[in-house]
Amino acid sequence: MSPTMIDGAQSGYAGILSREEAAKRCTVERLRGGTIVFTNGVFDLLHAGHVQYLEAARALGTTLLVGLNSDESARRIKGPRRPLVGELDRAVTLCALRAVDHVILFDEDTPEALIRLLSPHVLVKGGDYRIEDIVGYDQVTAAGGRVVTIPLREGCSTSSIIELIRKRYR
Repeated sequence: MSPTMIDGAQSGYAGILSREEAAKRCTVERLRGGTIVFTNGVFDLLHAGHVQYLEAARALGTTLLVGLNSDESARRIKGPRRPLVGELDRAVTLCALRAVDHVILFDEDTPEALIRLLSPHVLVKGGDYRIEDIVGYDQVTAAGGRVVTIPLREGCSTSSIIELIRKRYR
């Protein structure tokens, strides 16, 4: 069976969901009494800092949903040279991580509409954000959820990897 396109992602890969399918999964998880955790990002050049962050996020609930910026969205945020890895490859890689239950691609600059749709119990971002400034803070806290920041691993970032490659291979 060949994969088909859904909301910019290819179905047929375990864990990559359309918005509608993700919303259904959230309904089921709530009925089971589970705790839905949501985070988002570009996750370009996946590294140990990403993995540790996602494991910490997953420990906060029973299901971790990752909103993944599409290539178009990532370019608007990170610049015309990014992402280095395409959206489907980034989504498949994230799905392969034990901590990640599902990935949902989004084209907007922020995941606000996706957060509103999924209404997670816990919204997670990196420690470089002030909790009150995190997109979705108002929606999640108004619904009785919480917003958590997770400290970032010092010196571990896609930008630092790109810079290291530039220096070593000039």
